[in-house]
Amino acid sequence: MTLSVNWENGEGAEDQPLWESRFREAVQAVLKEEGLLDIPVEVSLSVVGREEIHRLNREFRQVDRPTDVLSFPLLDFQSSTVRDTVENGEVNPESQEVCLGDIVICQEIAEEQAREYGHSLRREMSFLTIHSMLHLLGYDHMEPEEEAEMCRKQEMILQSLGIGRE
Repeated sequence: MTLSVNWENGEGAEDQPLWESRFREAVQAVLKEEGLLDIPVEVSLSVVGREEIHRLNREFRQVDRPTDVLSFPLLDFQSSTVRDTVENGEVNPESQEVCLGDIVICQEIAEEQAREYGHSLRREMSFLTIHSMLHLLGYDHMEPEEEAEMCRKQEMILQSLGIGRE
C-alpha cells in the first residue's frame, strides 16, 4: 500500500511523522475490514486549512462553506470492485497499485470537532480518514440504510484500533 500524505497547512510540522503513521494505521484498518489487505492500493491524503477545503467544497460539490473532509474516489463501484480492477489490469502502470483516490482533511475543523465532541484529535482525524476511505471504497450515506452501515463500520474500525469514545 502506498499512502502519500501532503501537509498543505504547514501546522504541526514536528508531529507530521506521528500523524502519517496514524493515517496509515487507519487506512490499513479499513482495508483489513474490507478484506483488501492483499490488494496493492494507492491513496493520497492532504491536510489543508479552512480556506482550501472551503474552495474545494465550493468547486467540486457546489457547497459554499468549509467542511471537515472530502473524498475523491477514482473507481466506479457501480460496475466493478477493487478486485475486478486488479483482475482487469486497471492499475497504475508504474506502481502496479489500484489508485483509490484522494482524501482531503481540514485539520482546523477536525480540532474544533474534537473539542465539540469531547474526544481526542487522534480519534477525530482517524474517524475522518476511515470515513473518507469508506467513500473511496464505494460506501455512501445518502440513504438511512447506507448511513447506518457506514456508521457501524466506522465505529467497528475505530474500536479495532483501540480508539473508542472517551
